[in-house]
Amino acid sequence: MRLTSSIWVSAYLRRCQAEGAFGAVLSKGAEEAGAIFLKINRLDGTVDLYAPAPQALTAEGDAGWGGRSFERVLERQPEADADARIVRERDFDPDLWVVEIEDREGRVFLD
Repeated sequence: MRLTSSIWVSAYLRRCQAEGAFGAVLSKGAEEAGAIFLKINRLDGTVDLYAPAPQALTAEGDAGWGGRSFERVLERQPEADADARIVRERDFDPDLWVVEIEDREGRVFLD
């Protein structure tokens, strides 16, 4: 079962905070089915960016936590690069969510 975006984000933030990481919603998208992007801030000037996995991957039944799968699209890149990518994605889909997690270890908490 796939959770709504708003419920998924709430649960994900709780999970991150339970593990000692700070998380916040930078941009709230469509409540029901907005795409979710995860920005993992390593607090050293670099970030990892995770985007929804292509439909072909999730259609094979390998949907991850809460019915959603993600793929890392940027790794240890300057934060400005991730922000630019998000702006481009928003031009395509204005209803997307952006969630930022601050974690020096770069943990994603999707397992």
